[in-house]
Amino acid sequence: MYEEPIVLTVDYDDADDLADELSEHLTTMGMCVANRRALPVGTDVLLVLNFPGLVEPIRIAGVVRQVQSGADPLLAIELVWPNRRDLTALVARIRRRDPKLIKRVLRALVVDDNPHVADLIQHGLGNARGLPRNVAFDCHVASDGRAALAQVKDGAYDVLIVDVYLPIVSGAQLISHVRNELKLAALPIIAVSAGGAAAQHDALAAGANIFIDKPMRLRSLVATMRVLFDLDPMDGTA
Repeated sequence: MYEEPIVLTVDYDDADDLADELSEHLTTMGMCVANRRALPVGTDVLLVLNFPGLVEPIRIAGVVRQVQSGADPLLAIELVWPNRRDLTALVARIRRRDPKLIKRVLRALVVDDNPHVADLIQHGLGNARGLPRNVAFDCHVASDGRAALAQVKDGAYDVLIVDVYLPIVSGAQLISHVRNELKLAALPIIAVSAGGAAAQHDALAAGANIFIDKPMRLRSLVATMRVLFDLDPMDGTA
């Protein structure tokens, strides 16, 4: 009786991360994948490779050829498909950001101490109507201003969505630090709060571009993103 291959999902940070991994193994046509459990040598597997903005996950068939035991066993997998020429072409398409393969990715940092609100924004931007189909949001979350500062220093973001009233370092202090100490004058910052006119004044005075009242409607956030990044909702529909 035919058995379906075991699916192993591997997530990468971005397009270059995956392209580098595949390029490294073009000669041997093999990959090493950490898994929660060991698989018998000879097991057929289906590698599902993904990163933010990939239109469809990349699926590559393989066979387990060696197993290194440990807390997370390391599987040495021979890539059965595609062949080296196909894989080389795939890597080239990833590196040049082929729009049929990769969407435009906008990295957003959502800073809110309410995990439900942060989750709403994160999932809302990931599935929102009114955004082009060739654009994807890669959302990251920080629950206080100090953590957000560390994340902004360590990584490049396309937009910050900041609650004005945050623990440890307030939203206004965070925005001011980003503008004045980090010198990120061009980084779009959307401030959100239920604090009304006072919160709006503090956020805009600190350097926020836009203020949105809470409770926040997702459609308002989506409309703001369209304006900030000049997004035509009809792009990518063909």
